[in-house]
Amino acid sequence: MIVSRRWLADYVSLPNSTEELTSRLTLSGLNLEEFHEVRQGLSQPDIAIDLEVTSNRPDCLGHLGIAREVSVLFGQPLTIPAAQVSESGPAASTATSVTIECEDLCPEYYARVIRGVRIGPSPAWLRDRLAAVGINSVNNVVDVTNFVMMECGQPLHAFDFDRLSGQRIVVRRAVAGEKIVAIDQKEYALTPGMCVIADAVRPVAVAGVMGGLETEISDSTVNVLIESAVFASMSVRSTARVLKLHSPSSYRFERRVDRRALDWASRRCCELILSVAGGTLLTGSVSAGQPLPPHRESITLRLDRIERLLGISIPAETCLRILRQLGLTVLSQSSTTVQVEPPGWRPDLLRECDLIEEIARIHGYDQIPTDAPLPVIATSRTRRERVLDTVRTHLVAGGLFEALTLSFVSEAQRQLIQPFGALTPVAVSHSSRSHENQLRQSLIPSLLQCRRQNERHGTMNAELFEIARVYLSAGEGKPESTAEPLTIGMVTGRPFAQLLGLVESTVQRLAPHAALTVTPSVRPEYLPGRGAELWLNGQRLGWIAELSRDVLDASELQDAVSVAELHLPLLEEYHEGSRSFVPLPRYPSISRDLNFVLSESVTWTQLSSVVSASGGPLLASVAFGGQYRGRQIDADRKSYVITCRFMAPDRTLTTEEVEHAVQQILVACQTQLSATLRA
Repeated sequence: MIVSRRWLADYVSLPNSTEELTSRLTLSGLNLEEFHEVRQGLSQPDIAIDLEVTSNRPDCLGHLGIAREVSVLFGQPLTIPAAQVSESGPAASTATSVTIECEDLCPEYYARVIRGVRIGPSPAWLRDRLAAVGINSVNNVVDVTNFVMMECGQPLHAFDFDRLSGQRIVVRRAVAGEKIVAIDQKEYALTPGMCVIADAVRPVAVAGVMGGLETEISDSTVNVLIESAVFASMSVRSTARVLKLHSPSSYRFERRVDRRALDWASRRCCELILSVAGGTLLTGSVSAGQPLPPHRESITLRLDRIERLLGISIPAETCLRILRQLGLTVLSQSSTTVQVEPPGWRPDLLRECDLIEEIARIHGYDQIPTDAPLPVIATSRTRRERVLDTVRTHLVAGGLFEALTLSFVSEAQRQLIQPFGALTPVAVSHSSRSHENQLRQSLIPSLLQCRRQNERHGTMNAELFEIARVYLSAGEGKPESTAEPLTIGMVTGRPFAQLLGLVESTVQRLAPHAALTVTPSVRPEYLPGRGAELWLNGQRLGWIAELSRDVLDASELQDAVSVAELHLPLLEEYHEGSRSFVPLPRYPSISRDLNFVLSESVTWTQLSSVVSASGGPLLASVAFGGQYRGRQIDADRKSYVITCRFMAPDRTLTTEEVEHAVQQILVACQTQLSATLRA
């Protein structure tokens, strides 16, 4: 926000030093970017002050808002123009009408009509004010609309009244196929849902963004319609981004304007047009929509909370004085509480802590000692925090590096890997990233792109992991764990089996008593025999695969890549934060290797499950020993070597006990799986 020092002085007395002025404004939250003298194009030199205005302070996007701050900070009276207009002739409602067909996009609209204006150059004072803040002079009527916008922060627009078909205004949504040539002389294709200002036939302005060329003020204009309205901030933001058409008006509407000042801004604009362009203002205004209630919701401030939050004691009288100076109305007060109503130009004041922040910044942040004692309350980490710390520590120890990538991907990246099947894409239509505007439904494409960037910079085989959300749906009432689950993604150049081992050790570290099972998965993105679904206690945990050459070529990667994706909430559910001590075995174990010949259709999971169930209480563990296909075995069969470890907690096992357990295993495998021992 660029402010003219001379313009600011019209409303409030300023200190002689610009450095003092900008220093106080900076300490109160309006950070100074720079200030410099302006001479070119001005009849008198001026100083342009560039202030950084945060998005929660739309009231400071006009000189009056800055003047209010200066008035409070320096204790000077504030002068606000009365906006008194001289009306004559018939009522404005006899000349025009306003209809709002989309009150959700335009809650309120004011129109006034001025007849007999004389279009010409603006007077020197008006040109000077606009030039000081970087706005070129157009003509006296257009310059007034820009002046009032920069004065109070309310954008306005002036239409050539005689060029409006039917001499009326209709605020509606655009329909498919409509186009408009804006005052920048470019044609824009409107999409259904955009809010437009139309006459009886066509759109004449993109609401809140820019006016149309056909109804702009020109040298031949005689009659003018002045628009003062409010538009939904998200609608203006979306339209401006889709059309790539941004303006000072859209910037202010996106941050919200003061609806209670619409009529004042309309009268102020007409007052100045009458003084610089002449004409006759028709009586009254034509309005549509629902005006706001006369009063805002009150806020209760507990005085003892001020010291508790700030760490310093501020007298109650000082607090009340500051709130009144900021424009708040004190409704009631007692020795402990104060009830106030915020002004319309401060939409950011909603809670008690907002009031305390206002008191602090006006009283002075420099008044808060840096060594003030603050109460410290011991807290403990949440279950999720403990799980995340464990995962990060374990994966980093396993040789992976944590990555942080954007949540947006392109459509090609989204379709690269779809481990959850064909999901409805979740896109952000008004995103500034017109190409990469899809919310990712898997972490793997982003990590593959990150791995590719590392390759381009000479870092080969970047082994990465990321913990972030994926967006499987747009919510629609679904719980966050289903619509936007927190996910662990891993990308590495290790073989499939090694990455599976890392996943197993991660699960073992978090949930040692949960059963992790693996089932084969065949998808075009996976190498044959190198893809699997992961299950934890029968619930889908995620997937793991070695990617096919087609996926690697699409990602422009050179070497083989294995990837995995895990559902973090499931790990969180079975996480065991505390462990019980188990003494080391005092007696030796006995191992037996069993070499089974089975049908190709029998999986390792099936075999290990049968062995575990039939081995009896002495069977301590079952481990994979190897797999064989080839000579001496039929083509439709395979061989699995399974290692069974037997142990008793209170004695050394005898050979007979072990052999009895082995026989039980052999019988079960032969009966249930038609397995035979390989000779």
